[in-house]
Amino acid sequence: MELNKYSKTLTQDPTQPAAQAQFYALGLTEHDLTKAQVGIVSMGYDGNPCNMHLNGLADIVKQGVWANDLVGFRFYTIGVSDGMTNGTDGMRYSLVSRDLIADSIETVCGGQYYDGLITIPGCDKNMPGSLMAMGRLNRPSIMVYGGSIAPGRYKGQDLNIISAFEALGQKMAGNLDDNDFKNIVQHSCPGAGACGGMYTANTMSSAIEAMGMSLPYSASNPAISKDKEAECLAAGKYIRLLLERDIKPRDIMTRKAFENAFTMVIALGGSTNAVLHLIAIAKSVDLPFTLKDFQDISDRTPLLADLKPSGKYLMEDLHKIGGVPLVMKYLLKKGYLHGDCMTVTGKTIAENLADVKDIDFDTQHIIAPVEQALKINGHIQMLYGNLATKGSVAKITGKEGEKFTGPARVFDGEFELIAGIQSGRVQHGDVVVIRYVGPKGAPGMPEMLKPTSAIIGAGLGKSVALITDGRFSGGTHGFVVGHIVPEAFEGGGIALVQDNDVIELDAVNNTINVLLSDAELAARRAQWKAPALKVTKGVLFKYAKTVKDATEGCVTDEA
Repeated sequence: MELNKYSKTLTQDPTQPAAQAQFYALGLTEHDLTKAQVGIVSMGYDGNPCNMHLNGLADIVKQGVWANDLVGFRFYTIGVSDGMTNGTDGMRYSLVSRDLIADSIETVCGGQYYDGLITIPGCDKNMPGSLMAMGRLNRPSIMVYGGSIAPGRYKGQDLNIISAFEALGQKMAGNLDDNDFKNIVQHSCPGAGACGGMYTANTMSSAIEAMGMSLPYSASNPAISKDKEAECLAAGKYIRLLLERDIKPRDIMTRKAFENAFTMVIALGGSTNAVLHLIAIAKSVDLPFTLKDFQDISDRTPLLADLKPSGKYLMEDLHKIGGVPLVMKYLLKKGYLHGDCMTVTGKTIAENLADVKDIDFDTQHIIAPVEQALKINGHIQMLYGNLATKGSVAKITGKEGEKFTGPARVFDGEFELIAGIQSGRVQHGDVVVIRYVGPKGAPGMPEMLKPTSAIIGAGLGKSVALITDGRFSGGTHGFVVGHIVPEAFEGGGIALVQDNDVIELDAVNNTINVLLSDAELAARRAQWKAPALKVTKGVLFKYAKTVKDATEGCVTDEA
């Protein structure tokens, strides 16, 4: 098998002496120019603990690539810290970064003719960005997840990034003094690694491992561990295997693989963002995947994991009992996974799991047996109605109940809501509406983590629902519905809601309605005027002009 079928365009063509001269300038030998070239892209940067260690992991990956008689070239792409930007205007750039990451990886690998690709992502949008680029390029590829952060500790309690957000709500409600608030903030994140619960980063890493695009245990190997270092070295061996067998992303990312990925999201209690990102990744390999497909999987898959944000445990706890493969082995045994899907090991899912130990329900309490599922079907539900005629995505674990009816409390943006909590405008029984924060309205479709955390911290979490045309963090819990389409900026029903309108949310019948007549809604729509776009230039302007709606994955590369 010809391993260097792309790079030979530059290294072997006698009409490309300038390119070859530059390779020699890099220190390559004549023999090196006959080898396949692998792009190793790190999303490492100093300003985010999720990513601060990734460049070091890239060095180890490079060692593994060269040790397997390949040429490895590191390059770097951007990142935006969701944890830092949540609750600020900076969060508008978070989802935008996903597509910029995909574009930049595609650009470098396409322009430089790399034969293979290894990506090293950390924070939330890094992973779908990596997979979208892999799908577009369709060259042998592996994702090496940067791994989870260790839990913080204060006064005998485990902490994580959500602890800091919820502490703000507790402080606002007068239930936390300044000293404890400061110490929770200072001790929530003890070092490198992505947020430790089943938030978006760990949701996507788990889904991608179940999809077959990362090595077994990649999702649960801690950021700072010998296991993660060993995985980085092993990536060189497996990228060579993929090159030798010409196994490409589209051979792995099949419909069955996407079903496996979302099954894992449901079983582990993962983030609603998985819906958005998996749609976008599926589009990169020209595979239609709709809200109905997600609903079908959610209907037949139980919620098994007692993981944060709605549960007790962190990814580090899952790692200690056997990681994602342990869960996959159980799901396969119970008939929830397709075992015949190819993976980046060159083996099928079933072959990878053959020697994984069986889960022991007597010695661990992180994963429940199917017969005692935390919820008999999925916590992620697609809701439709006059507030979301094209659909919306709800996260309902069952702890919040499955139906909610209450008066609307309307806010045009999250900053208005924070002021509303502080002033007492939000009361028990309200349905909080945050609008004009969609892909075009914000622009950028920011996460509403600060509002949901503030609501929970203020003691309103069990008695208030929240709906939005924005997104939610994987750290969000409570009765929440996001990704409402059409968004307010495009005149969706959410734009027409007024204070004290009664909103009815039903996660049993999967409906989301404001209890108004069609005539009243039509009259309000006739009076509604589209707002001006909030930006006039730059990347957010380009995003607003090219982005598709949330049911289309918010992709930016379609007409």
